Amino acid sequence: MTQAPEPAGRDVRTPARHTPGAPCWVSLMVHDMTATQAFYGELFGWEFEPGPPQLGPYVRALQDGRQVAGIGLLPPDRHLPVAWTPYLASDDVDLTAETVRLCGGTVGVGPLDAGEVGRLALGCDPSGAVFGVWQMPPERGPDAGGVPGTPVWNELRTYETANVAKFYGTLFGYEERRAEAGDGTAEDAVDHVTLCLDGRPVAGILGIGPALRHDGGSHWTTYFEADDVDTALERVTALGGRVLAAPAETAHGRAAAVADAEGARFALVHSGH
Repeated sequence: MTQAPEPAGRDVRTPARHTPGAPCWVSLMVHDMTATQAFYGELFGWEFEPGPPQLGPYVRALQDGRQVAGIGLLPPDRHLPVAWTPYLASDDVDLTAETVRLCGGTVGVGPLDAGEVGRLALGCDPSGAVFGVWQMPPERGPDAGGVPGTPVWNELRTYETANVAKFYGTLFGYEERRAEAGDGTAEDAVDHVTLCLDGRPVAGILGIGPALRHDGGSHWTTYFEADDVDTALERVTALGGRVLAAPAETAHGRAAAVADAEGARFALVHSGH
């Protein structure tokens, strides 16, 4: 099993979701939207409403009436991996997309207009990890966080952190907070970087070296808050998902890595916030 990475250094005083570089949305593209909605509806208690028609078959997940995530349908002729994708806020998605290309990344979708929800693009960083960029209107955006069923952290698992951290730093001006030997964190003596905006943690990068070959390549992992991780794991398996890493106590709460019924990886964490 692969040990679940720790959602390092989260801070309840996180930057506003419109702040460039701040995670502002997570989205999942799947082959069977009905089954996926049933899975997450049972797991987290999500309800669903139609999303922007410009995105094709797409729904927004709601937790207690507040937007938390999106689920869309993969084109039947495209055999793409099913994975949760974080979106990072931008105040100029076209400029950010061009910077992605100039810095060695690729842009696979967009930039394109998504009606009243703004403008977005989807691409890959130089390590091959998929991420999105979203320029949202000031009055729009997800408005839930910190309660069970909401995304609370995103972490990139890759071969090594230095180059990819520089890539994201060029895009959004992140400050890097590197783990140091003897600092007492779970990342002690490993290759780990926390990306910060205005001194506040917004995302992490974990370098796992050769183990990446057995971890499906570079990818982002989204952490969802759970009121009880062990109970949530029982629900995951009962609903046809899998536990990828047993729950472990971390400095930021009890966490475990899982996959849904279509194989999309994510993590569950009880942060105690």
